Amino acid sequence: MEGFAVWLTGIPSSGKSTIARALEERIKARGVKVQILESDEVRKSLTPRPTYTEDEREAFYRALVYIGELLVKHGVNVIFDATANKRVYRDEARRRLSRFLEVYVKCPLEVAINRDPKGLYRKALRGEITELPGLQKPYEEPLNPEVVVEADRERPEDAAAKIERKLKELGYL
Repeated sequence: MEGFAVWLTGIPSSGKSTIARALEERIKARGVKVQILESDEVRKSLTPRPTYTEDEREAFYRALVYIGELLVKHGVNVIFDATANKRVYRDEARRRLSRFLEVYVKCPLEVAINRDPKGLYRKALRGEITELPGLQKPYEEPLNPEVVVEADRERPEDAAAKIERKLKELGYL
């Protein structure tokens, strides 16, 4: 049976990775196979010295969707943990994956800047990074996500439970 894909999108440091891990835990507790595709980890293999140019981003997200598509076709459920700052990247996944759920991890910029576990905003504010989505590059909010998480108001565990409920409602779980 074909798997499903959940795409967690939002600005950097919005809480995508924490929610992805909480969701993974809930899905695995049901005895269901699931794999997180964390963009930062996948990028290390595909573009070891990323430049974050538009061409590179487009190629990266095409490859990420392709990897997810292969897993889903072989019955592995996928959680994409990826900013994907342009709608076109996420729309491509929606087109290619029939059992797809987009989750917008909505987070005020100030909250993300204060969290900043990887130091991206500090680097951007010092000029060491010039392409950070949400700060120096636009982040295109999803138009019709299946789930919206208010990252500054909802605990990651509650967000994961909300996503799990939607997966059940859609018949994916």
